[in-house]
Amino acid sequence: MSKTPGTTAKTPTVAETPTTAETPTTAETATTAEAPGTTATDRARPRGRAVLGALLLSATAAALLPTAAVAAERESVTTRAGATTTEERDRIDGYWTPDRMRLAGALVPEITPVPEDDRTPDDPRPLPAGTPDPGAVWTHGGAVNRSVGRLFFTFSDGYDGSCTATVVTAANRSTAVTAAHCLRGVGAATADDTWRHNLYFVPGYRNGTKPLGGFSVRSMATSSHWDADPGGTTSDAVAAAGHDTGMLVLNRAADGLRVAEVTGSQRIAFTRPVAGEFVDTFGYPKDRLNDPAAKYAGSRMIHCAGPARQGPAAPLLWGESCDMSHGASGGPHLIGFDPRTGTGTVVGVTTTTEELAGGTAGTLYATRLGEGARRLYDWAGGRPV
Repeated sequence: MSKTPGTTAKTPTVAETPTTAETPTTAETATTAEAPGTTATDRARPRGRAVLGALLLSATAAALLPTAAVAAERESVTTRAGATTTEERDRIDGYWTPDRMRLAGALVPEITPVPEDDRTPDDPRPLPAGTPDPGAVWTHGGAVNRSVGRLFFTFSDGYDGSCTATVVTAANRSTAVTAAHCLRGVGAATADDTWRHNLYFVPGYRNGTKPLGGFSVRSMATSSHWDADPGGTTSDAVAAAGHDTGMLVLNRAADGLRVAEVTGSQRIAFTRPVAGEFVDTFGYPKDRLNDPAAKYAGSRMIHCAGPARQGPAAPLLWGESCDMSHGASGGPHLIGFDPRTGTGTVVGVTTTTEELAGGTAGTLYATRLGEGARRLYDWAGGRPV
């Protein structure tokens, strides 16, 4: 589907109480992803897939060349089954121990020290609305502390990683939005190593704890553009063409509650980007796991805010001044954010930095939610849980 900068669905809407969606054309994956446990054998394998799996790590100028061709291809919804049995859900819940969560994203976890807890004190005073923020630990509480969380997964080589995801208002009260590159790489939808495994959402994650419990992923959806032959199309090209949205359908908690009944949810909209529009974004960057000089280790949720600007090298991506990077992928970009309540409207998810999208150093870019994202959302929100 050809898209111009800022072009989205013809009739922008905000999903507050959506109806069950009709199922669009879908490339269903019949098999359930069996997540490999992290074993000594897994640890000995090369880190190729784990390194390439994080879009922010693989940005190259050459990756932008196929963008027009990607955008022109017909788009549908590709889905993947996750943890559908009690045994799978229990195994994944047990897999994500405190130290495993703390080290998710370390390139050499065998020798990486477990990061110390971030003890930045909470501040009950609300941040004044519209306050620019290039990056700091979010200490002001509110609904965002519950509806946004860290999304953990295992690469096909057995190493662990993490991104960020957000619970959004949907009919099934079980839908979360993240970045597609957090769920898979480019490749055949039926290929097991295309997808991430052990997917696990921890809302309100903080210092290796699960304050609100953890939720395994029942199913997931991305654009069919990710089904391309990796020999001719890169993940960067698909993302730069505006297709880096992923949707999750989360399993119920052990007590039977659906995730939104535990965490609340953020509104979601499919609207046209506006230059200079004030945007607040959140995420769990974790660069310090691999660079002792870096600022963040994934221990706490980070906040940035500022006016949105278009990516010069990837005009379908829009970003704000922000010092977040790896691990922030999939985090929400919200408009109309109210710091007093911690609520806003998700209009994009973090995809990359200026390394891929160009522009000023220290810019965090989002894939804005358009027509393709709406189809993913309709599919996810209509799944019974």
